[in-house]
Amino acid sequence: MTERRCTLHIAVESFPFVEPFRIAGYVFDGQDVVVVTLTDGEHVGRGEASGVYYLDETPERMIAQIQAQRDLIERGVSRDRLRAAMPPGGARNAVDAALWDLEAKRSGQPVWQLAGVPTPRPLATTFTLSADEPDAMAARAASYADVRHIKIKLTGDVPLDSARVRAIRAARPDAWLGVDGNQGFARHDLVPLISMLVEQRVSLLEQPVRRGREADLDGIKCPIPVAADESVLTVGDIPRLVGRFSVVNIKLDKCGGLTDALAMADAARLHGLDVMVGNMVGSSLAMAPAFVLGQLCDIVDLDGPIFLKSDREPSVSYVNGLASCPPALWGWPA
Repeated sequence: MTERRCTLHIAVESFPFVEPFRIAGYVFDGQDVVVVTLTDGEHVGRGEASGVYYLDETPERMIAQIQAQRDLIERGVSRDRLRAAMPPGGARNAVDAALWDLEAKRSGQPVWQLAGVPTPRPLATTFTLSADEPDAMAARAASYADVRHIKIKLTGDVPLDSARVRAIRAARPDAWLGVDGNQGFARHDLVPLISMLVEQRVSLLEQPVRRGREADLDGIKCPIPVAADESVLTVGDIPRLVGRFSVVNIKLDKCGGLTDALAMADAARLHGLDVMVGNMVGSSLAMAPAFVLGQLCDIVDLDGPIFLKSDREPSVSYVNGLASCPPALWGWPA
């Protein structure tokens, strides 16, 4: 994007959840997000980021990172210069998204076209079940009557997690099921866990081991695709995944924005890995850039707004398990 002066505005917005969201080791009641707005007096670009909770990214820290680059950003920084000036993470993601949106407004071309991505189509997304008692999770799965793909949050308690998966499979014998360990399992848990998942026709095992303990997967036979999430933050992490993981879960908050996410997708393919797009929860504004990446992905997990008491307008549409982003939301000419 040609550099051209603009004005930067930064805000923090809070989105309470409908109910507490539980994963291994954490319970969340809502999401605070950083919203970046760039305007040149005629056009406006916006971006939203939640940050990476397990890297201790807070709104205050993200704002400080952005403020440190205010002069550079307001001079009209390009996305490439932004990558050199700011580290990967939520702060850069918010600015990167705003730059893409601003360029779409200025150029008269939608972001997907600027990025060389196929014409957007509705995407079959997973709908995530927060960790709870097995019966409660099964009831929630049954309520997702039109949803085709369900992702189950596990906690690392193999007997309880097994009961959860079995109850959900009984409630939804038709659905594609994936599970997310969120780093909750020790090596000695993996064999019984995988055996149960195979028996219950589970199609994805996401991040069973802790970041930094990827060697725990060595020698473990797993016929189910294993996805790296916390174990892969940026494009530089991808080569060391080969042989342990078969899927890369790309999240814009981890890698620093759509610009880097597109490069990660290319690198994953070059290394023979499948590509997944995920989210750190947030409003529809955060899902929209990820929706562009999702056009290139094998697995899509862009259900973040369904957990919010209220979303932005316009918002992502979820119909029959398919996610669609309206042009007025982000990334299209005015």
